Amino acid sequence: MNATTLLREQIQQAHGFLNATLEGITTEQAHWAPPGTANPIAATYVHAIASEDLAINMVLKGGAPLYASEWAEKTGISEVQPLSTAEWARRVRIDLPATSIYTQAVHAATDAYLATLTDEDLARDLDLTAFGLGHMTVGTILNRMVLGHIDNMTGEISVLKGLQGAKGYPI
Repeated sequence: MNATTLLREQIQQAHGFLNATLEGITTEQAHWAPPGTANPIAATYVHAIASEDLAINMVLKGGAPLYASEWAEKTGISEVQPLSTAEWARRVRIDLPATSIYTQAVHAATDAYLATLTDEDLARDLDLTAFGLGHMTVGTILNRMVLGHIDNMTGEISVLKGLQGAKGYPI
C-alpha cells in the first residue's frame, strides 16, 4: 500500500466516525452551551467541516472553499467561520439536515482531491506564511490539519454528547 492510499483510507474512516458520532443528535443537543469554555457541538462541527473545506479547496487546490462558492447560502450554518472564537461558538446555529448535506459535499471534495494525489505530491512544500503557518508539505497538511483535526473534533463532539447523557462514539 502506498502513502496516498493509506492517508485516503484514514481520512475516509475519520469522516465515517464523525458522521456516526453525530447520528441521532438533536437540535437542542447541538446548541447546548456546556459549562466553562468548551464550545457547543454545533460550533465544533462547523469548525471541523469548514476548516477541512478551507484546507482542501483553498490551501491545497488554490480555489475558494465550498462554503464561499457553490455552497454559499446552502450550508445550513448561520455564520460559517473556519476559525472559531468564543463569541461565535455561542451564537452560531445550524440546520442539522442541511449542514449534513454540506458535510457530504466537503467529504466528497476531499476524497476526489485525495484520489488525484501521488506519493510524490505529499512531499510538495507549500508556503503558508500568509496563514501564519510557515512552510508545510501537502502530506503534513493532510495529516495534521485534516485527518488529525477531524479525529480531534469527533472526540470533542463525543464528550459533549456524553455530558448530555447521550452516547458519544458509535462503537
